[in-house]
Amino acid sequence: MTEAPSNHLQRASPSYRLPALDQDFLLGDSMRGVRFQLEFGKAELALKAWGVRSTLVVFGSARVNETGPANHRHWYAQARRFGALASLEGGAVRGDGDVRDNVIATGGGPGIMAAANRGAAEAGAPSIGFNITLPSEQEPNPWTTPDLTFRFHYFAMRKMHLAMRANALIVFPGGFGTLDELFEILTLRQTGKAPPIPVILFDRAFWTSLISFEVLEAQGFISPADLGLFTFAETAEDAWRALLDGGLVPGRPLGPKPAL
Repeated sequence: MTEAPSNHLQRASPSYRLPALDQDFLLGDSMRGVRFQLEFGKAELALKAWGVRSTLVVFGSARVNETGPANHRHWYAQARRFGALASLEGGAVRGDGDVRDNVIATGGGPGIMAAANRGAAEAGAPSIGFNITLPSEQEPNPWTTPDLTFRFHYFAMRKMHLAMRANALIVFPGGFGTLDELFEILTLRQTGKAPPIPVILFDRAFWTSLISFEVLEAQGFISPADLGLFTFAETAEDAWRALLDGGLVPGRPLGPKPAL
């Protein structure tokens, strides 16, 4: 009797793997769009499960810490204070049935991000960490809510999640990453791709020494009205009052968000 041929080679071939279990396939160039969808969908489902309807996004340097130079200690303390104050007053702690508004959201890393998440945790509120894979600095800090701590590969998808529920942006001093996020939101505001949310720059002296916004206006690169897209704050309480003056209503989103 002739022995039946083995199908070992067929079963071992990469082409025979189930696509959903084939990492070589999923991580290939042809599946980049699918990976975008996965990064969007995973975070989206978790945020909905926690009832997160709106957020307050806090940016700032990952290199600030509470034992550094005096200005670093001050920025850290104020970001921590803001995280607690905004969580208590904004609706993140108590929620409204199954809905939470003005939940603190950060990049999930150390420094200013950790300080804001820490303040929220100390207030008994959930907070979000949109972490991203980087060579250094970017690991999740221990104060984000574990179920709301996400890891991204794509900056673009991370930025979308940071922007799409934002009721406001609070920007502490920082470097290239902070400036990138700040100008991303200002551009969305300027072009009408984002709702008129308040943008608060913390520490006027730092920002005005770093960027001469008036020069941009004087050269005609931005309009005079664009200087009204942001305001300054010196303390956590100043920042919270500026948000209220800018139209923030505790326990409610600012309005329908345009599609990003």
